Amino acid sequence: MNCLWPQADYQPDARHRRIKSFVLRQGHLSKGQEKALYDFGPRFCIPYAAEPLDLDAAFGRHAPRVLEIGFGMGQATAEIAAGRPDTDFVGVEVHTPGVGSLLKLVGEGNIGNVRIIQHDAVEVLQHMLAPDALDGVHIYFPDPWHKKRHHKRRLIQPEFVQLLLSRLKPGGYIHLATDWEDYAIQMLDVLSATPQLENTADGYAPRPDYRPLTKFENRGIRLGHGVWDLVFRKK
Repeated sequence: MNCLWPQADYQPDARHRRIKSFVLRQGHLSKGQEKALYDFGPRFCIPYAAEPLDLDAAFGRHAPRVLEIGFGMGQATAEIAAGRPDTDFVGVEVHTPGVGSLLKLVGEGNIGNVRIIQHDAVEVLQHMLAPDALDGVHIYFPDPWHKKRHHKRRLIQPEFVQLLLSRLKPGGYIHLATDWEDYAIQMLDVLSATPQLENTADGYAPRPDYRPLTKFENRGIRLGHGVWDLVFRKK
């Protein structure tokens, strides 16, 4: 099965160790998630390989492509993909319960425009996605690493944005969302300082219609918490 790999035993090659922007958690795999991994994994999962991926072959068509990094339990991913059937979505996630959850949603919903890679997003970008392969990138609610000494672990850093840009077509977009204000400020600073990008809004963007509100986000809004969206385009 392409998606289910033994997290506890996962060790990157010592020659390529670097700071990770995520923490591997074993997590609880429900019976429904486990069944989805076996039932739908062969159809929707793509095994990681350190070589370019033929996206047309993976999806069986040529269409606009959007990469989503860290899709969590996959509810938003499934809803977005169902609402945009003319676009293909590549979801990258390291946690098996989330992969199983998204597989259950897309398999039972027969949402055919989603493929999943269970691996580190940086290595997927470096080795599997060709230059100009993407029309968009979604990164919603990445780990905020809220302690100041851990800010270096945050995903949205200048070097990572340059990697995204190398895989993004001219006119393609980067859509970020966070519920941590200081991370939103950092995101805006990093993207605004990138010459190849232009902001589609005056500062933070209104939430695009295609991004649904999650249960977690709705609860935060009721409690008065803020959510910040950023949408930038590649010049």
